[in-house]
Amino acid sequence: MAAILAFAGSNSSTSINFKLVKYTVSLVPDHSVQVLNMANLPFPMYSEDYENENGFSNSLVEIKNDIEKSKGLIISVNEHNSNPSAYFKNFIDWLSRLDKNFLDGKKILLMSTSSGARGGVGAHEVTKNLLPRFGASTITSFSLPSFSKNFEVGKGITDSGLAEAHQKALSDFLAEI
Repeated sequence: MAAILAFAGSNSSTSINFKLVKYTVSLVPDHSVQVLNMANLPFPMYSEDYENENGFSNSLVEIKNDIEKSKGLIISVNEHNSNPSAYFKNFIDWLSRLDKNFLDGKKILLMSTSSGARGGVGAHEVTKNLLPRFGASTITSFSLPSFSKNFEVGKGITDSGLAEAHQKALSDFLAEI
């Protein structure tokens, strides 16, 4: 049984990426899964001055420790103007200041979704290229386009082809951890 940490890159209380994360982890058998709701974890905008004056928050250190204890991560990134949200980038900046290799050896299932037909692929690609800098290995990925058209709370992914692609991505990830 592997330990998995799962979260969305969004701090919105209505995050569709967090809904996708919760659905995905509901399909994970025989593993210990910890889900973080980033809406409950505010971080100040990173600056060297702030870090020098205040150091690192306890919640940031705890998340870094949770990442360290996990075998794999399920992350779904949201998209703002074809990039990951400022919140997610800020979160990564803080973690990388605490430990440059905070994702060393971690296997990732990277996902994204959006209300648009592209499914957050801009943010997805940026993140896929960013995470290896910190030691991560993206095992597989999945993007869900047109969230409100293809996802229903309580049912999950309603399009059979997308549901199959999602399940394959999850299965491939689980086989590697």
